[in-house]
Amino acid sequence: MKHKPISEQVIVITGASSGIGLATAELAAQNGAKLVLGARSGETLDAICTQIEAAGGSAVSVTVDVGQRDQVDALATAAINAFGRIDTWVNNAGVSIYGKLEDVSDADSRRLFDTNFWGVVNGSLVALPHLRATGGTLINVGSEVSDAVVPLQGMYSASKHAVKGFTDALRVEVAEVDKQPISITLVQPTAVDTPYPQHARNYMDQEPKLPTPQIQPEQVAQAIVDAAEKPPRDVKVGAMSKLNTFTAKIAPRLGDKMSAMQADRQHYDEPPRNPEGTLWRGGAEGRVHGSGGREA
Repeated sequence: MKHKPISEQVIVITGASSGIGLATAELAAQNGAKLVLGARSGETLDAICTQIEAAGGSAVSVTVDVGQRDQVDALATAAINAFGRIDTWVNNAGVSIYGKLEDVSDADSRRLFDTNFWGVVNGSLVALPHLRATGGTLINVGSEVSDAVVPLQGMYSASKHAVKGFTDALRVEVAEVDKQPISITLVQPTAVDTPYPQHARNYMDQEPKLPTPQIQPEQVAQAIVDAAEKPPRDVKVGAMSKLNTFTAKIAPRLGDKMSAMQADRQHYDEPPRNPEGTLWRGGAEGRVHGSGGREA
């Protein structure tokens, strides 16, 4: 199904204050989309929208915790009040936890699921009536670990498996059973150079990082913007995503061994800088790219 060109779309993006969400917002704005940006970091979002509008774009910011259904309802209402419709909704907000599963508190694990899984559920179900009216697109950002797994980020892997299961089931109900004019796409990036490790809750005694190779967030943003116009069923972004998901499905024992090799490649040789991360609070950096292990 082909949809409106980006220049004619109203796009809602959650988790838009940094990383993939911010890169997507910037790219969509450059292509003329009207944007409604949601995140917990209200001041950061306001600054991003000011920059977009100064460059000739159109953007509205909404402070939202996607784990709270009423706040996601308010995000949709803000989009309708500002622009009268929603053409594409991107569920991107997410956070991770570094640490062995048996060391992570139940409270932290549930909080992660509130954002990563229930945030996608809330966004999807709130968006559906609006997308039905426009024949629009729902884009859920999963991960290569929607199929594979990564040690020391077990709860994150579990949440992204849940996102894939929910997205696939919703697609069947909406597109195949009810024949509704809504496209539903799952985006599965490999490791991406964003502030993701610095935002994670960290139980390790060293500063977390993502293993290499990493792709750039602009590459994922391009996949999302492309999907808003010509949505595929799913799209794996980065060669390692294709390799790891294929291996997990076709040769799972080999996939387990490959995953285990990542255990010692997820930290820098320095103490943790901010172990609490942004699991329970919004971040304020407004950065697309990661900081690396040595940057203050």
